[in-house]
Amino acid sequence: MRIFTRATLREFWNRTPDARPALEFWYDAVEKKSFQNPNEVITFFKKADTVGNGRVVFNIAHNKYRLIAKFEYEKQLVFVRFIGTHRQYDQIDDIKNI
Repeated sequence: MRIFTRATLREFWNRTPDARPALEFWYDAVEKKSFQNPNEVITFFKKADTVGNGRVVFNIAHNKYRLIAKFEYEKQLVFVRFIGTHRQYDQIDDIKNI
């Protein structure tokens, strides 16, 4: 799948180096896959959750951080919509439309 953008992840791991290994794993895994639907994502990433509107929430670095990605399965595109701490994630009011 094509991911937009690695630069967003890189900026985050430069500020929070402990997130880098998990984010690199996530990026490499998603880039190599061709997910066709949310069930395939959840099957591969056991601790991920779908929240509707193409969004999937991923636990990063043992749930210290959260990543929200929007998947467009037909086009094989993934958009990183949010990456931050668990506390920042908890403050999001409308995850489905982030």
